[in-house]
Amino acid sequence: MNSLQLLIGTLREYVEGSPLPSVSEVAERRRDPFSILVSTMISLRTKDQVTAAASERLLRRAPAPRDLARMEEKEIAELIFPAGFYNTKAKNLKRMAEQLVSRHAGRVPEGMEQLLELPGVGRKTANLVRNLGYGLDGICVDTHVHRISNRLGWVHTKTPEQTEVALESVLPREYWIPINELLVRFGQMLCTPLSPFCSRCPVRRHCPRIGVERSR
Repeated sequence: MNSLQLLIGTLREYVEGSPLPSVSEVAERRRDPFSILVSTMISLRTKDQVTAAASERLLRRAPAPRDLARMEEKEIAELIFPAGFYNTKAKNLKRMAEQLVSRHAGRVPEGMEQLLELPGVGRKTANLVRNLGYGLDGICVDTHVHRISNRLGWVHTKTPEQTEVALESVLPREYWIPINELLVRFGQMLCTPLSPFCSRCPVRRHCPRIGVERSR
């Protein structure tokens, strides 16, 4: 076992028992790609508690693409409020559902290119749908994964897109799917964007703390 595997093992032990990210919760409860797609789209710039509640309200009302496509944008916005940018998200959610119905027979596609053609869907969302919805390998890079991977010195990148490519060369394939959930939980608990809790970090001896100007 190499040092990276040991470090990941240590982080797994540390986050065990902590709350799951909201999209992971939805995936565990509903276990279908559409629910994962909807909750991930809602989650952008939105706290986990808000995302989980908003996703549940909307998915109860619209459990399938055809249900969502028939809804008015105003009703969607009301159901997902107070998620960030709820009006924009309501528009994208409705358009996404309409495209699923018209182009994909009401089914969420597995392919990256097809997912990226859907309104409001970027690489983070597409990868998470492929990971949690279909079990397909890919590295979902959000702000936590991008920040912590650079902070640990695994990669030296400026954008999440660059981080995704760089991590593919660093991480063994077995970690491609679970790394997102692991680093999201660790980032929420300890390795925060500003003033991380380095004094309590279980891997502080192995972390160069790149970019950290102030810590606790």
